[in-house]
Amino acid sequence: MIRLDDPISSLKGVGAKKTSKFNKLGLYTVADLLYYFPTTYENRKNLKTLNKVRHNEKATIIGKVCGKIQEITTKNKRILKLPIQDNTGIGYVIFYNSSYLKKIFKNNEKYYFYGNINIINGEVQINHPKFRNIQKESIEDFCSLTPKYPLINGLSQNEIITLQKKLISEYRITIKEYLPSYILEKNKICDINYAIKNIHFPSSSRSLKVAKYRLVFEELFFLQFGLLMIKKNNTESNNGIKFDMFPQVQDLIDMLPFKLTNAQVNALNDIIKDMTSPKGMNRLIQGDVGSGKTIIALLAMYLSCLNGYQSTLMAPTEILAEQHFKTFENILKPLGIKVGVLTKSVKDRSKILEYIKRGKLDIIIGTHALIQDKVVFKNLGLVVTDEQHRFGVRQRSFLKQKGYNPDVLVMTATPIPRTLSLILYGDLDISIIDELPPGRKHVKTYHISPKETEKLYNFIKKEITKGRQAYIVCPLVEDSDKIDAQSAIDLYENLKDNYFNSNKLGLVHGKMNSEDKETIMKKFKSGEIEILITTTVIEVGVNVPNASIMVIQNAERFGLAQLHQLRGRVGRSSLQSYCFLISESNSKVTIERMKTMENTNNGFIIAEKDLKLRGPGDFFGTKQHGLPELKIADLFKHVNILKKSQEEALYIVKNFNKLNSNDKEALKLKTENLFGNIYNDFTI
Repeated sequence: MIRLDDPISSLKGVGAKKTSKFNKLGLYTVADLLYYFPTTYENRKNLKTLNKVRHNEKATIIGKVCGKIQEITTKNKRILKLPIQDNTGIGYVIFYNSSYLKKIFKNNEKYYFYGNINIINGEVQINHPKFRNIQKESIEDFCSLTPKYPLINGLSQNEIITLQKKLISEYRITIKEYLPSYILEKNKICDINYAIKNIHFPSSSRSLKVAKYRLVFEELFFLQFGLLMIKKNNTESNNGIKFDMFPQVQDLIDMLPFKLTNAQVNALNDIIKDMTSPKGMNRLIQGDVGSGKTIIALLAMYLSCLNGYQSTLMAPTEILAEQHFKTFENILKPLGIKVGVLTKSVKDRSKILEYIKRGKLDIIIGTHALIQDKVVFKNLGLVVTDEQHRFGVRQRSFLKQKGYNPDVLVMTATPIPRTLSLILYGDLDISIIDELPPGRKHVKTYHISPKETEKLYNFIKKEITKGRQAYIVCPLVEDSDKIDAQSAIDLYENLKDNYFNSNKLGLVHGKMNSEDKETIMKKFKSGEIEILITTTVIEVGVNVPNASIMVIQNAERFGLAQLHQLRGRVGRSSLQSYCFLISESNSKVTIERMKTMENTNNGFIIAEKDLKLRGPGDFFGTKQHGLPELKIADLFKHVNILKKSQEEALYIVKNFNKLNSNDKEALKLKTENLFGNIYNDFTI
């Protein structure tokens, strides 16, 4: 008897080599295989006779072999031409470079042929079709909606189809129903076993639609339900720290050389309200690039220190961590707050770890190094993660576990459409900073072709004579035989020797060690370097107010959200700043994306457009968020199902105790299976 949790190697015909191939696709168990869904289908139901087919249509013909195969040799191809007939006429099946097929077909035997039809000078030809002897397969099996799965070398469509058929028809594996009966009845959703059978082998177009709706709904429902339950548990059972409000926070605000925007004040008030309540804070600050999230985090961490607690901020890169460290130290050191930094390459590491443990540091800023076992806090009260899209639910959890229910503040400069933020940050309360500080000017953005590069470089030279600085971003570190795109190293050498031979250039990229990167960035910040050739290592958080020009090579290779992040490195002062997107791609999508960048500086509009144009694959990044991966749902195409599933998830969370015991247990099992032990106290 085959069970869902059996290894894939337990299936007949799956040996060690095949098991290895399946594992590379992320398939380890029978359940993994059943939930490995087709990406598209061949519609072989279009059964035609030879006299009814049309040119360039896909069709299935039942034909009898009626003569010898002709073999035609051309300069580049060996063509097999097989004559077939039915009751209405004669046609030909064409195969290319497939001499082995000469032994397959037998005269006077009937076959199904499915493929593209060509009619040349009245002669019907079927090009390189799928075929099957009618004695070996029924018409219902061949003339069907046939699944097509993503493959890797060493696995064929037939192998996966055969295994799926065995699981569904021969082994008759049944799957436990996890959706509550209330949801199935209210939304007229089919049961899980019908859905699995018909997503792989739909009996009709309608049954495929019904199955797909069910599976998309289920995927989005449990993603949302799990996060909402985590949020509910954090809110109801998590007794957090009740911080006292101190007037020194307002004193510090008054001392700042700038005035907080209304949006910043509102976000800070949300944070203070959370921190001064006995419930644990789990809040996301979502703000566009340059909107001033860091100072809000600093004020929250200062409040934590005034209450006698340590606080920590985790940044995704060493450059950003060092930048935050200097900002915090400049503002807080005069107030007696001790700030430290912990990264992979920091000196005196053991000394810093000891200071953290003994409480000699009030604020610790670092990278992933903060979540290592050796890092022990004396009394951690507040955890801040910057650029949340680079971390995830699990990393946030690991850092939180360094203290006893510390408050959690999350920051992101990646604007996310409201529907998606409910999923990505369903376990968090959300505050939005949607105002730029006064005096900031919108970055003027232009899409140009490579032919205009010399004109652009002349413009950069003029700006440099005014004392400005420029970034030039490349998609690659080094030249590649496989990818036709500009490399940072090659461009640096070229510009240093030619266009900008009298200017001070610098080069920074991800393959450099941290010390070298930091040295270059220091020189750029101080103005010693006028033009920085770089990769996307400067995408997040780097702050050089004097830099007023951003040039992005091969802009078509970046998503809109990433282009917006890179553009956000300029326009960080009252200077007029410029962004130039260099791309020679004439594709409709590329042109539309470049126009979007030219027409708006609003990150939320850009995020919506990015989702629409690119789909959720790159945008969503569930793996890096520590969330279950979407196997079938498309967050743009299925936005209506997403909204419906969110409504139902909210209803079930609020009315959980009204469910019967079977539904409760099923929800618990499914959610724990998807989310794992994200939080130690995750219970339902």
